[in-house]
Amino acid sequence: MPRTRSRHSGATGYDDRAHAGQVLAGHLHGLDLVDPVVFGLARGGVPVAAEVARALGAPLRVCVARKIGAPGQPELALGAVTAHGPPGYDHRLVRSFGLDLDDLAVACERERAEAARREHLYRGEPVELAGRDAVLVDDGLATGATARAALRMLAEAGPRHLVLAVPVGSPESVRALRGEADAVVCVLQPVGFAAVGQFYRDFAATTDEEINALLGELGERR
Repeated sequence: MPRTRSRHSGATGYDDRAHAGQVLAGHLHGLDLVDPVVFGLARGGVPVAAEVARALGAPLRVCVARKIGAPGQPELALGAVTAHGPPGYDHRLVRSFGLDLDDLAVACERERAEAARREHLYRGEPVELAGRDAVLVDDGLATGATARAALRMLAEAGPRHLVLAVPVGSPESVRALRGEADAVVCVLQPVGFAAVGQFYRDFAATTDEEINALLGELGERR
């Protein structure tokens, strides 16, 4: 299985998350996936993952990780946490704000609780990953903090191979995540990347209702 597949491009991006998922799915067929399970990173990664699951004939599940935002800049992830396990931090960024980990403890526990709430809300039938490939899908990589936390959580379930697949990402974040997965597939790594949303014409927020509808359609596959 190849380590990294990507395309540096000046393309403007995607119509919406469904379109991104359709394009992304076309880049996964050469990976020789074995009995894959597709995990969408909640929330925005789920509509992308749904198209990948359709194309692969695979079950769809939801993976929840929450960013731990910087003080006064909640969209800038200093780290991320799942409902279970320790948080992961970008220690260089944490130091740049003059903080230590104790300063982020309250935010960490708040986001852990929210991850647990959403995990319960989206919980489908349990799926065994032993001997199967797990494909984690998000709508894009900015800092990569939530993807890293989710990959580490999935790795603990012991899949045959672990794949990270995204339609667009910061080249720096893609490089940083190569050590977290057996393969990283990123369709676009644009020079001058600033935010995931700039590569979508429609980047409306994904709702819980949308996620549950997709799980109702695709989550029962084994």
